[in-house]
Amino acid sequence: MSNYRIDDLQINNLKLKQDKNLFCFGTDSVLLANFAEPKKDCQLLDIGTGNGIIPVLLSAKIYAKQIIGLEIQKESAELAKENVKLNNLENLVKIVNGDIKSPDVFPAASFDYITCNPPYKPVGTGIKNDITPLAIARHEIKCTLKDIIEKSSYLLKSKGKLALVHKPERLAEIIYLMKTSGIEPKKLQMVYSRYDTPPCLILIEGVKNGGVELKHLNPIYIYDEKGNYTANISQLYNKRKDEQCEQ
Repeated sequence: MSNYRIDDLQINNLKLKQDKNLFCFGTDSVLLANFAEPKKDCQLLDIGTGNGIIPVLLSAKIYAKQIIGLEIQKESAELAKENVKLNNLENLVKIVNGDIKSPDVFPAASFDYITCNPPYKPVGTGIKNDITPLAIARHEIKCTLKDIIEKSSYLLKSKGKLALVHKPERLAEIIYLMKTSGIEPKKLQMVYSRYDTPPCLILIEGVKNGGVELKHLNPIYIYDEKGNYTANISQLYNKRKDEQCEQ
């Protein structure tokens, strides 16, 4: 039986090839692509792009000059390249197999906007797996939250923006790291699985060299009281329930 499947992204006839042995995208990636608001003709970087889901989704939303997806795992980077070709996005999206911690991965002040759906769990926490592609995607084995935010500050132009999706329990750490790296948190949105549960995800955007002001957006609820998708989620895409709030 094949390990691959091709999913219909339900926008602009876009599709995504996924490998079941690698990390498959979840609600968090879709929400981040919806949350991000890059300006026209921007130079955009997606850190830890995996199979390329966020660059592919953003291609339907923005008129960027270029979207670059950076992925440290060779197998995932190759799959992302296949997805770029599958959707005829070669003129817009470029996939780079590289390490965000490398000093020469990209020059300073190269990007107007950076997105990242990073590993959520520090090493030694959560489910302990072998060093597999899935473990690397879920745990800070190859890079930490600190690495991502500090390097994003280096790579962003002044007034450039960083958008992250992450877990609520790390919000204080994210804000601290952003501020100490010269990125001012400007926009925050909580995501709840249901109306009666604590938040399961956060979406946050910061501006390099921005002024002090944090805007709280209306929360997102994934399911209503009957277990059906809310109108907001239904507008984004249809997914299996067991994939919500992945990681």
